[in-house]
Amino acid sequence: MRRNHGDDRDYLPLFETKSAKSRTQFRLFVGTMLVGICSIFVYRLRYMPLPTKEEGAVLVIRIKLWAWIGLFLSELWFTLYWFVTLVVRWNPVHRHTFKDRLTLRNGEKDLPGVDIFVCTADPKAEPPLMVVNTVLSVMAYDYPPEKLSVYLSDDGASDLTFYALLEASKFSKEWLPFCNKFRVEPRSPEAYFTKASQPHDDDHYSQWASVKKLYEEMKTRIESASKVGKISEAIRREHKEFREWDAFLSSKIDHQTIIQILIDGRDPKAVDIEEHPLPTLVYLAREKRPKYHHNFKAGAMNSLIRVSAHISNAPIILNVDCDMYSNNSESVRDALCFFLDEKKGQELAFVQFPQAFENLTENDIYGSSLRVLMEVELRGFDTNGGPCYIGTGCFHRRESLSGKKFNEASKVILDWKRKNKDEESSAEALEKACKVLASCTYEENTLWGKEMGLMYGCLVEDMLTGLVIQCRGWRSVYYSPERKAFLGAAPTTLLQTLVQQKRWAEGDLQILLSRYCPLTYGYKKIPLRLRLSYLVYFLWSLNCFASLYYVIVPSLCLLKGISLFPQVSSKWVVPFLYVFFGNRVYSLGELTMCGGTYREWLNDQRMWLFKRTTSYFFSVLDHGLRLLGFTDAAFTITEKVVDDDVSERYERELMEFGTTSPMFTTLTTLALLNASGFIWGLKRLLFTEQSLVLNPFALQVVLCGLLVFINLPIYQAIFLRKDKGRLPNSVIYQSIMLALVACSIVLY
Repeated sequence: MRRNHGDDRDYLPLFETKSAKSRTQFRLFVGTMLVGICSIFVYRLRYMPLPTKEEGAVLVIRIKLWAWIGLFLSELWFTLYWFVTLVVRWNPVHRHTFKDRLTLRNGEKDLPGVDIFVCTADPKAEPPLMVVNTVLSVMAYDYPPEKLSVYLSDDGASDLTFYALLEASKFSKEWLPFCNKFRVEPRSPEAYFTKASQPHDDDHYSQWASVKKLYEEMKTRIESASKVGKISEAIRREHKEFREWDAFLSSKIDHQTIIQILIDGRDPKAVDIEEHPLPTLVYLAREKRPKYHHNFKAGAMNSLIRVSAHISNAPIILNVDCDMYSNNSESVRDALCFFLDEKKGQELAFVQFPQAFENLTENDIYGSSLRVLMEVELRGFDTNGGPCYIGTGCFHRRESLSGKKFNEASKVILDWKRKNKDEESSAEALEKACKVLASCTYEENTLWGKEMGLMYGCLVEDMLTGLVIQCRGWRSVYYSPERKAFLGAAPTTLLQTLVQQKRWAEGDLQILLSRYCPLTYGYKKIPLRLRLSYLVYFLWSLNCFASLYYVIVPSLCLLKGISLFPQVSSKWVVPFLYVFFGNRVYSLGELTMCGGTYREWLNDQRMWLFKRTTSYFFSVLDHGLRLLGFTDAAFTITEKVVDDDVSERYERELMEFGTTSPMFTTLTTLALLNASGFIWGLKRLLFTEQSLVLNPFALQVVLCGLLVFINLPIYQAIFLRKDKGRLPNSVIYQSIMLALVACSIVLY
């Protein structure tokens, strides 16, 4: 029975919020860092090299002056960005849910329905078996199945993906009761049977072996079809649904809407082997035509919102990427603890869970865990007004996606009842009606993609959508349970990682330079702290300039004999050393407190530099070309399939360079410049009469030495490695030529 919302005496919150510990020590550290930074600026201004009329030294002084000014501006940028990062680190919070109170207060019958969206786009990059494992994991949530509806959006319009889903719909009749009976975790069959040990109890083992055999048989059928690349004629004749593909066997970008309700939750016959109801399961491939822009994932999500509203219309929507299977069967109940809280739940638009990955190497060679982002920065977002929407693992209130603004007068209780089949049209009639909702022309002259649904015109539609929703008055919550809610697949090559980071950075830059810039668009709509929090990501791209300057100029100035830092004997060396090494020690402590290792921190520092000098730089370049009309927006899907030898090198934590790319040419050229500067600098230190403490180049050589250390995998890929993951000769030759040209210009 529902409690009276106005009776505060009986109110028990469904979640609690606690501030992070050790904030006093952190703020003291920030204070000392600020003193060090100010001292660096005083040094830069006080000892700025002034023009001289001394013959033969004019050119060198001028070069030093401009190099000095450039370093000053770079350090100023680093300081401004550091201040922005402090906003999300100042007071992060941790949340805890009370699921027992949720059950006692609401009961199973009063729980709202949940529509679950799973998106896929390419059966080659995202194998059908992986997709259906995600689908099965969310179908098996610890939640009343009659209140769950699962929708698979297949933007690749692949009959292979549909076939896999058809197989999964049959297997679910065995899998769901098995999960519920034995409290299986995780509920992805592949993940479970890979990780779970063989049960000892006879009855449990018998059922475990039976279900595993059924899964292996299904897996074999799906993988066999995927390997051949087509569905056999026997299977096509057996299932009339495959007729939908007969009209466009060769085009996934020119076809009608395909929608199939594989399991109709309203049908009393839709039950598992124990006669328990099954969740609704729907396959959707929206219509695509060459002359209509399909708006990538945002377009697919908006089609799902409309189609699901006609079929199940649950007030809560969960969206997950096809590679992010459910790792925690209680995640729905966790999310509802926030939405259904009597005092604070009404204002919540979405509950964001963290991204986590199961295929990371021991020391996370590519920095893909996003550990600090998920465990520190998004908690800081939460304090400042609510986390950003990160595209997957997010529970939405359907109303907030419809363009509705939040205010006290518009509070609506999450209420939902599934209609009986007799009260609605048949599944065939529903499918026919929904085809219109997923057509190319449906959104013409509407607010879809502008005010309703996910926003269009941005490579990171999730970030933009979350910002717009928050500016309508809604709030959001970040929740990171001890057992991760979702586990996915991280990129397994360096190029995949850099390309993914480039897309994210370019999308963030798009928002920053658009009318949706949080500093202006969010004015008087969201707190200042939240607007500044978004800048942590929206300024990613612009970090490339200061980073490239610091990587290139000190090395080249060593070749020219130009000193840019104080000598070791000077008191001014202290702030430089403290700020640099203090930040490194802090970042190491931050990562290890989040569960990382020392070697993971080293890899993270390396990837921090690689991303800033390639992904971020090319994101700025590409966005500039796009603004000038030279290129069009493109959404790149991260490959989820890798060759065995690539996978083997990934497990051994060998960086993968085995292809040509402008990014690799850039990295290699910079590495060669740093090596040249370091060697030349060592020569200046060792073959001179000055002592080390009096030598003006000592600190500069240390900087170049650190850069050389970071670039060690690149030198190995040039000179030592013989495997296919080494740098291609063409990249090496191009980089050598570019480095020689740069050095020649400086020495000349």
